[in-house]
Amino acid sequence: MYKRILLKLSGEALQGADKYGINENVLLQYAEDIKAVSQKNTQVAVVVGGGNIFRGLSGTQRGFDRIKGDYMGMLATVINSIAIQSTLISTGQKAKVLTSIRMEPVGEYYSCDRAIEYMNDGYVVIIAGGTGNPFFTTDSAAALRAVETQCDVLLKGTRVNGIYTADPETDKSAIKFDTLTFSEAYGRNLKIMDLTAFTLCRENNLPIIVFDINEKGNLLKIINGEKTGTTVKN
Repeated sequence: MYKRILLKLSGEALQGADKYGINENVLLQYAEDIKAVSQKNTQVAVVVGGGNIFRGLSGTQRGFDRIKGDYMGMLATVINSIAIQSTLISTGQKAKVLTSIRMEPVGEYYSCDRAIEYMNDGYVVIIAGGTGNPFFTTDSAAALRAVETQCDVLLKGTRVNGIYTADPETDKSAIKFDTLTFSEAYGRNLKIMDLTAFTLCRENNLPIIVFDINEKGNLLKIINGEKTGTTVKN
């Protein structure tokens, strides 16, 4: 269904049931799912958060300067990105880390042209470091990089299987949406992504699919056109 996708992962997703850090079993499952999609001739870019290691906003509550805290969060996304790259390579999938802040040889400095070149050559491209600027979330980075690299869809992997009227983990009466328009999602004040990311997707006609990344094979189901999660589009 899609020639090129951007997969957004949260840092917390990588920690699995652990209290912090990276769960190796979760990491391997994600890598295998990404590889399976790549083998279907779908090009893949990945943006991952860093909340399993450090979150800039929560750091300010503990006395960190917001700007320095955000830079620390960006570095956390680089650690997660290297972990994803290493695991992908161990499965036989080519992968490159591109960073929004120069830090060769850890990763190559990001440019959209370079990212597209790598994807055309069969690499999974992991784009680390957020936008490279403080005050922006990795959701915003994911939306920006998806638009820049001309992706067909932004896939937001979460621990629930779509968007609900309320939090299904706390409200058992919550109802799941199969599809939503951007206007409906905004009008209902559904917390899908931060407003900057949401607006970028809406203005560039980039659909968002929110799905359960922890169910093995769900990513491939989306690529195969099966109904999984919730789709938000114009």
